[in-house]
Amino acid sequence: MAPGPITGGPAGTPVALTSRAPHVPADRLVAEMVPPPRFDSVRFDTYIPDPNQPSQTEAVKILGGFAGGLDGEAAGGRKRWFRRETKPATPAGPRGVYLDGGYGVGKTHLLASLWHATPAAPERKAFGTFVELTNLVGALGFQQTVQTLSGHKLLCIDEFELDDPGDTVLVSTLLGKLVDAGVALAATSNTLPGKLGEGRFAAADFLREIQGLSAHFRPLRIDGEDYRHRGLPQAPAPYDDATVERVAHRTEGASLDAFPDLLDHLSKVHPSRYGAMCDGVRAVCLTGVRPVPDQSTALRLVVLADRLYDREVPVLASGRPFDELFSEEMLNGGYRKKYFRAISRLTALARDAKPLVDAGE
Repeated sequence: MAPGPITGGPAGTPVALTSRAPHVPADRLVAEMVPPPRFDSVRFDTYIPDPNQPSQTEAVKILGGFAGGLDGEAAGGRKRWFRRETKPATPAGPRGVYLDGGYGVGKTHLLASLWHATPAAPERKAFGTFVELTNLVGALGFQQTVQTLSGHKLLCIDEFELDDPGDTVLVSTLLGKLVDAGVALAATSNTLPGKLGEGRFAAADFLREIQGLSAHFRPLRIDGEDYRHRGLPQAPAPYDDATVERVAHRTEGASLDAFPDLLDHLSKVHPSRYGAMCDGVRAVCLTGVRPVPDQSTALRLVVLADRLYDREVPVLASGRPFDELFSEEMLNGGYRKKYFRAISRLTALARDAKPLVDAGE
């Protein structure tokens, strides 16, 4: 049983994220492999395709058929992909779908909708980010992870990105074993599966691993602009320290931290615990936001931004605007997609925080 949430402070006494270093047992990591709260209620029919982007409508149609094709199993326990399959032979084609597209085109919405639409009990479906999947392997061990996930009908992997050669081999091997066990795969990413790793490492052995991974997926391109900024006003400019502190003290469940201190704290907490670190927090207030000093710090901040976005936690900040967090070198480097995603999500959460300020005017 997963532990209860850490309670945020009442109005007048904001908590500090820097004071939290929660222990997260392995069984909680497994139990929490479901769509995050932001996507609890999403379904295919709540996805609104852009009429100017036919690939979005096509994606809904294909994924709906994919979910329906997962209904039932063939003889011998092998899941069959399509209803017309008549024998339990391993299909010759890809065993999964891969949603490729830019930021904010609704890939996670569609992936979560697939999870909800797949006819299986929640404990037989898993949904997590790429980082959460590697963290699960770290917590359970490789063999136990294979054993745990092999009984699932579907594994959904959000933000599929290969950050280092070790993860490339790890995930390639894991997914290969799950495919052999009959598990259906679905993933989202901003990079085509055959292009994963470009700009990060180019060793021939790892490129070969990447090509092996891509064979498990049918790429499904989703075009469009970032819906988080489609027809919406610009994100609010950063506030002054006094405003951020005032809002933190009058908002129940708010946290208040100096941004440099928070970055330092993130280096002392494993990223698998960032979600638990935010339990019970209803608003994150940060003073003194400034560009991150190095890439390791930047990647940790990306994970925190993802966990806050999943939980729909508004972020109110002073200092520099979020689009100045990462240097030009970072934004032009191999991890640029992660950094742009973090900027997009933090900007959306900053917009969500504006009513907290307005409430006190």
